[in-house]
Amino acid sequence: MLAKGITLLENELDGYEELLLSLKNNDNATIIGITGPPGAGKSTIVNSLIKYWLLQNKRIAVLAIDPSSPFNYGALLGDRIRMSEFYTHHQVFIRSLASRGALGGLSAKIIEITDLVKNAPFDYILVETVGVGQSEVEISGLADCTVVALVPEAGDEIQTLKAGIMEIGDIFVVNKADRDAAETMYRSLKLLMHERATGAAETAVIKTIATENNGISELAEAIQEFTKNNHKLSPKRIHLLAEKCWQIIQAGKMKHIDFNLLESELKTLINSDDFNLYRYTRKYL
Repeated sequence: MLAKGITLLENELDGYEELLLSLKNNDNATIIGITGPPGAGKSTIVNSLIKYWLLQNKRIAVLAIDPSSPFNYGALLGDRIRMSEFYTHHQVFIRSLASRGALGGLSAKIIEITDLVKNAPFDYILVETVGVGQSEVEISGLADCTVVALVPEAGDEIQTLKAGIMEIGDIFVVNKADRDAAETMYRSLKLLMHERATGAAETAVIKTIATENNGISELAEAIQEFTKNNHKLSPKRIHLLAEKCWQIIQAGKMKHIDFNLLESELKTLINSDDFNLYRYTRKYL
């Protein structure tokens, strides 16, 4: 039922509006964003967190945002391949979503889909972003806790990333910590977080080797600690919801306007000497 509901929302099929109107304001599940540059091991970290929480008898949903195929707008990579051992587990739900060209590393319908999933009985909802790097900032408005995964080789890129993705992390993970540059990367991040703290608690930096489940318990505990001490209605969350509200209202106001008719009329009017695009639009306002 949940899978069918997501398909309704993602493709705006008949009945999707009624489904959205029936949703309750359920905030029981903790939403965790997993973001970072490509190759940081985000899917492996998600896989390891699922294992950890299943041992605690938790219910977990995973929304993995993939790049879109340019031909059919479907999810291109399919992160579920890397989580195959949980395909049929009764306490895990995994869905790959296509970004369909949406900026910010998320799917255009991610808020609606997350609201739907929150109405199912899950303890954690993991949202894994595309992995496009610095532009993945929307996740910080959606998630209760945003985990930024990096690899040791990204050490030289910290200054470049700092203005974007580095600003949104609630927890930083140095994955593949068995590599040579891991300790240097870890210390650099710790120093950066110390400088950024300004009296508040320092942002956690954790070393993991996700393929071996090393450091995953520390990451899970850091997530729990952060979400316990931070209110869900952050300014980022309110801003994202206001933007979504704006988009919904805008789409509703535009429903009666036929784009093909606009194109046809403009094709006729464009050669007229007294044509003015801005006067023309006034009849729709």
